[in-house]
This record gives sequence, C-alpha cells and structure tokens, in this order.
Amino acid sequence: MSCAKFYYLCTIKRHKKMIIGRKREIEELEQAYASDESKFVAIFGRRRIGKTFLVREVFADRFSFAYSGMANVTTKEQLQRFYLTLKDTGYEGDAVPRNWIEAFYMLEKLLKTIGDGKKVVFLDELPWMDGPQSSFLPAFENFWNGWASARKDILLIVCGSATSWMIKNILKNKAGLHNRLNNQIHLQPFNLHECELYTERLNLPMSRYEMMEAYMVFGGIPFYWSLLDRRMSFAQNVDSLFFGRNAKLKNEFQELYASLFKKPEIYVEIITALGKKKAGMTRDEIISTAKLKTSGQISKYIQDLENCGFIRRYQAIGAKTKNALFQLIDNFTLFHFRFIDGKNVTDKNYWSKIQTASVYSNWCGLAFERVCLLHSEQIKKALGISGVITNEYSWRTPPSDGEPGAQIDLLIDRSDKSINICEIKYTDGPFTIDKKYAENLRNKITQFRRITKTRKGVIATMITSYGLTPNAYSMNVNSQITSDDLFVDI
Repeated sequence: MSCAKFYYLCTIKRHKKMIIGRKREIEELEQAYASDESKFVAIFGRRRIGKTFLVREVFADRFSFAYSGMANVTTKEQLQRFYLTLKDTGYEGDAVPRNWIEAFYMLEKLLKTIGDGKKVVFLDELPWMDGPQSSFLPAFENFWNGWASARKDILLIVCGSATSWMIKNILKNKAGLHNRLNNQIHLQPFNLHECELYTERLNLPMSRYEMMEAYMVFGGIPFYWSLLDRRMSFAQNVDSLFFGRNAKLKNEFQELYASLFKKPEIYVEIITALGKKKAGMTRDEIISTAKLKTSGQISKYIQDLENCGFIRRYQAIGAKTKNALFQLIDNFTLFHFRFIDGKNVTDKNYWSKIQTASVYSNWCGLAFERVCLLHSEQIKKALGISGVITNEYSWRTPPSDGEPGAQIDLLIDRSDKSINICEIKYTDGPFTIDKKYAENLRNKITQFRRITKTRKGVIATMITSYGLTPNAYSMNVNSQITSDDLFVDI
C-alpha cells in the first residue's frame, strides 16, 4: 500500500470519529486531496449548516491559504483584508493589491514558495468577495484556469451560504468556469439519526420525543441544536432562544434569508404564500397568492428556494410535470410563521405555556408530516422496500357530487405493483383508530382507486409517533411505521 493511500485511509477513519455524519462529503474531500491532479471543489448550503466546520475539521493544519470573505464592506476593504491574510501566511510583498487580478497574482507567488505536496486553498464566503463592480469573478476564473488548474498540486475549495450566487456563478457558470468544477458538495441538514448522535456528542439529556420536537422546530441544522442548554428542558430552551430577553434566534429568520439572497424580499413573499397552504401550490397559484408580477424570474426564485431546501417540488400522482406543486418543507420557517411572524409575544415563557393549546397540537401535526416527508428513505427501509424502485407523490381531490374531498400527503408508488397510502398522525401516545376514522380512511382509499383507476395493490400504512392502539379497526391497517423508525441510519 502506498504512503498516500495509507494516509488517506487513516484520515478517513479519524474524521469519522470526530465529525457527525458527512461520510460521503469527507471521502470526496480526501479523495480530492489525494489526487495527483489539481482539483476545484465547491461546497454550498444554507447558513448554519456546517460548511466551514466541515472543511476546517477535515483539513485542520493542512491549509496553505485560507480566507473568509467579509460581508458588507467595500472592495478596497476586502482587498486589504485579503492582503493582510496573505502576509500572515508568509507573503513578503509590501503593497496592498489594487484589484483582484493583483490579489490572486500575490496568492500565486505565495503558493510557489511552498514546498512539495498538495496545497489547500480555502476561500470561504466567496459570494461576499464579489462586490459591485469588483471584477472579482474574471480574476478568480483567471487564477484557476490560467494558473492553478495547469499544476498538479492545488486543491481549491470554495464555500458560500448565498446558494443562488454559488449555483449561478460557480456550478452553472457559462463563462470562464464552465465545466471547470471537479466536485460539488451540497451540504444537507442532519437527519434524525445524525441529530441523535449530535445530542450524545453535546451531552444533551434528550428523549427521542424531545428530539422529534426539536427537529420540528429547528430541522436538521446543527448550529441551532448546538445552542441547546443541557440544564433546561426543551420547552425552556425554546422559550430562551425565541421568546426570552435577548433571545439568540429571535431575528434568525430575517438573517437567514438575507444571507442567502441579495434581494430576499421576493423570496420571503413566495415562502409566505406557501406557508398559507399545507398541500402546496402550483407556480400560478404562488404568483396569484403572493401578488407577484408574472415573469420568467419567478421560476428562478422558486428554483433557488428549492436548491436551498426550503421548498420541495412534487407531483400529484397522474398529473403532468408542468402542473408541479411546490410545498414549504423547512420546519424552521414553518415554526417562524406559526409562532413568531406578526405575533407580538411578550411572555418569556410562551412556549412552555402553550403545550396543551390547540395552536400547539395543530402545529405538531403539520410539522410531523414535514419530518416524515424528509425521512422517506427511512420509511421505505422500515417497510422493507429499499431495494424497490419507487416514486413519491401526493394526491388530493375536491368535493364533488356529494362525495367529500380527500387528501393523501404521501403515496409511495412501487415498481412491484403496489402503492403505499400513508396516513401521518402525531400524538403523545399510541394513536387510536375509531369507527369514524376507519370509515374516512376506507372512503379515501375507495375514492383513490376510483379516480386514479389504479390496478396496483393499495397498502394502507399508518405513520405515527408511538404506533396504534390494538383494536378491531387497527386490523384494517396493513403496515405501521413509528417515529423510532425515522431515527434509523441509512
């Protein structure tokens, strides 16, 4: 075994012990480092997701140069900070660069003075470096195309929270960086399994019930979880973080969207519209509800929100692609709309006091559905169909001819000629199917068969917090999934 191969395997094992999740991302970064060619890697993802943490943990003391862009400064100030970082790293030039061409030339000179081995260049918050009329992108393109890519020893890693900027200017660049990217890593939120591992790492004494509620509030954003105080219950933590004096996350919603998009107002209008309809909306419905001007840019805004993981695009079974529905899927945003947006809450113990209120229980049901939709792979594993080709849909039909309307939030359409109709219910104990609910479920399945004319076998599936209370009606359910199944590693 070569020394490089041995080192690669050792670092992979070490990182897996240090970092929660991110196995595939770590392997990609280490493979790029071990390559005998220069590599260009872009990492993108929403604010607080852990992009910088990942890179710094993986490479630790292996950086040849690392710089983080400054927000809301002039190009002159940005260049001065870049120059000072060069000086701290060992560059011996005296003059501050006048533009980005000179700045990257200085970086080239610095890297030439470093001995053999892979030279890791890490440029964090890259979008902030691209100020108005700064000519940053052409200079950056020239640095990679004209110098770094021709060598064998450069690993260039760029990060940015402004996902729309990263996708437009790096991933889908139509100019000098077109098809120049070697690796793109879209860092995703933790799933429930990873959050459980993270709570153990943080020594948080949380039950799975509390972890589920935390996921319903925060989603899988590691930074938010890191703010939890182990001395308090989860309800007390929510009060402290959102409703208490100097609450750390009180303005997080505004800061989140402002960090991702240069003009966040239009994105917030779209998200606000989607927050009003549980099942989602078509593009035209979004335009109408948000009172937006019809233009091609709307599709771009929706795509940006989808790329950031705030919304999902899905099809109603049997519908055409152009009639795709868009649904708010981000739990943190959903929580904001339900309990913070437009509310003038002055009680620092607000969350603890509404635990038995209807507004809380209604939110729990909706948020739990979102958690389940985000853990469809775990659901399929629990059903034993991980190896089956599947498509996921929703289905709804309005009332007509005396028939009540019906809605199914999750359909798993399988290649083995079966369809799982999934009913999702959140309760603080086993869910009891009574006569009325059983009739509603039976009518829903009957309508689905009649309207879709499916010939596939329909499998009634219940996804609940703690399972079903055994009774005569529960026997009509073909398969059960509990919240514990959502914590499984995949």
